[in-house]
Amino acid sequence: MSESITSTLKQKALDCGFDLVGIAPAVTPSGFHPFCEWLENGFAGEMHYLERRKEAYERLDLVLDGVKSLVLLAVNYHTVEPPELKPSEGRVSRYAWSGADYHDVLRKKMKPLADFLHSEIPDCKTRGVVDTAPVLERDFAKLAGLGWFGKNTMLINKHIGSWFFLAALLVDFELEYDQPHESSHCGTCTRCLDACPTDAFPEPHVLDASKCISYLTIELRNAPVPIELRDKMGEWVFGCDICQDVCPWNRKAPISLEPAFQPTTGLSPVNAIQLLQTDDAQFKQRFKDTPLYRTDRAALLRNAAIALGNAGDRAAIPVLVESLKDSEALIRGAAAWALGKIAGGETVKVLELTLNGEANSEVQEELTTAIQKLCET
Repeated sequence: MSESITSTLKQKALDCGFDLVGIAPAVTPSGFHPFCEWLENGFAGEMHYLERRKEAYERLDLVLDGVKSLVLLAVNYHTVEPPELKPSEGRVSRYAWSGADYHDVLRKKMKPLADFLHSEIPDCKTRGVVDTAPVLERDFAKLAGLGWFGKNTMLINKHIGSWFFLAALLVDFELEYDQPHESSHCGTCTRCLDACPTDAFPEPHVLDASKCISYLTIELRNAPVPIELRDKMGEWVFGCDICQDVCPWNRKAPISLEPAFQPTTGLSPVNAIQLLQTDDAQFKQRFKDTPLYRTDRAALLRNAAIALGNAGDRAAIPVLVESLKDSEALIRGAAAWALGKIAGGETVKVLELTLNGEANSEVQEELTTAIQKLCET
């Protein structure tokens, strides 16, 4: 019966639009102890929630009582190639181009699978997770034969590269398990490591998230971006795809036909000047149902200011000057930094006047640094 259910379940997963499916036992993940070492090394940055729920990553029964098996599922989100940027535009990570929240898309795709299992085994328990529960999905995906870990820590599959979302359906009975993916196919290639602008990989297969552009633009929401990393962020305002863009396994990645992941106007790329003019109500209206809502308005507009500073487009000066009046210190500080990179001497007086009325010490420091930098040029 287990073999029959497994076979039917896998076919249903493909019919529901999943590109990969594999099944693994609910054991302690092999990556748990390296994960603990990663936390101890401080590589999680400000993501303190990872430490708080560390025990659950080791014990899947804390996620679903009595769990026996995991159905690992993947959906390809690779669509078009990124366009050339104009000076006022910022980059958004490929996974967010459509504006759809992938959590919702994958949960919807998983529901028929859970319904099927409940119809076959009425008293069973299931739980679908999409990167929000304490489950080391990559470890279980490798155990289920879906791929290997690249040197950039991404899960890579021979057929679809690394442009895919992972989901897991936890069940409290045994299914037929797939063979683990034991081998690696990266060889001596280090393109992903070499391409990272912020040197976020202290060694192969280890990511220092506190230096990763994706972390800086998404997870670091309540603090300024470290000044030594801002230049290296380029024009990224949400996420980063650099280490995946250069991966040879992504050269022939298939194009996703999933309607929910097709790019939408205004996100690939995003107009950073317009973004910097977005108030709270506009931010909520535009981004509430998109991945960009994960980073709040202050952090996203901070990122836009940094991107404009790195682009060096003088057309951005007026909106950056206006942003010196924003209610959020995070935005004011980033705007001051950006003006220090691109503005001419005529802006020094504006910065000096702003400094006289600024109460936040961090913004005062940003303004002082910007003034000094402009006076030196």
